[in-house]
Amino acid sequence: MTSVENPKCGISNPPEPLPLSLINDFLYCPRRAALKVVEGCREENVHTTRGDIVHEHTHLEGYEVSKGAKLLRALPVWSERLGINGKCDVVEQRPDGVLYPVEFKVGKRRQWDNDDAQLCAQALCLEEMFQTTVARGAIFHADSKRRREVQFTPALRARTERAIVELRALAEQFQMSDLKSEIQRLPAAVFRPACEHCSLFEVCLPQVTSAPAALERAARELFQI
Repeated sequence: MTSVENPKCGISNPPEPLPLSLINDFLYCPRRAALKVVEGCREENVHTTRGDIVHEHTHLEGYEVSKGAKLLRALPVWSERLGINGKCDVVEQRPDGVLYPVEFKVGKRRQWDNDDAQLCAQALCLEEMFQTTVARGAIFHADSKRRREVQFTPALRARTERAIVELRALAEQFQMSDLKSEIQRLPAAVFRPACEHCSLFEVCLPQVTSAPAALERAARELFQI
């Protein structure tokens, strides 16, 4: 994730782009994002399987016209300024040229900050790519089959860009710590009810790893016997 010095020209190459989806992971749980980007952990559960089914149609690249709007599916997007890339599930191009990203999610219609930030990051990419302003988009909730419109306010844009900066710092910290394994540490686990729905639950073991003091005490008692 760090920049690499080019010996031929003496300048640094830009850092490897971060996947858009990692922004969602990071805001949901920094440890989840670290397990993915550092350890390469990928696991499946009922929620990820349902997500794959929901995205099955949107992952087919192409476009169609509906109610006067062009629907662009699986549109690749990127931002050189922010160092991110990925795909938009659907981008509606309205008759007036306005771009409107739509992200598909499983579950009922409900507001989640991490979903909003992921959608906002898509909008930031579209703005840079097409030199336009993307004021709003929507989350389509598959269970309720309803949209929830998201306005890309200055506060949401700032929160999204801050998350990208923090995510990159996390990734680069682990990249640089290869030579100093003693400082390589995953973010601490914080056990909460949502953990049981995470596909990395069995890898993270938050009930155990979130209680290091208790583990240390148990180890002392074990070796004192």
